[in-house]
Amino acid sequence: MASVTKEIIVNAPISQVFEFWKNFENFPRFMENIESITVIGPEMTHWKMKGPLGTSVEWDAKTLYMEENKKISWQSTEGTIETHGAVLFESIDDTTTRVTVGLEYTPPGGALGEAVAKMFNDPENQLEEDLMRFKKVVQAGEGEFAQGATAASGQKGKTDHTAGV
Repeated sequence: MASVTKEIIVNAPISQVFEFWKNFENFPRFMENIESITVIGPEMTHWKMKGPLGTSVEWDAKTLYMEENKKISWQSTEGTIETHGAVLFESIDDTTTRVTVGLEYTPPGGALGEAVAKMFNDPENQLEEDLMRFKKVVQAGEGEFAQGATAASGQKGKTDHTAGV
């Protein structure tokens, strides 16, 4: 299982940063390889990622823990990729937020796995680029009023089963 951790400073209040992030359907706006994320239940999302040669890689994920303006953790439950991780939000001051993302993943086996692994050839660079796009969207105010269904709202106090971050 590969792992990566990255952090970024976003020039926006923690409430704005957290609100945008917790709406997982926003992720295709800043994650280059994510085609779509669909909320399929109160704690469940279905992810679809661009695969090799026009294919898609799909999996479901469960939100394990969500604490407003603090932390969100997740774990895949079904699909072609095993992944788990967490994102931490830290208020530096009234207008600045530190976002730290840690994730671990195991791509599928076989030829598809090799192709997916090539897409994740440099996961640290990919995560860094995705976080830079996230920062630009939120700082531009594009995420300020992004509402919609949010997975796992009200998960505060739930046991966190995610190691690491």
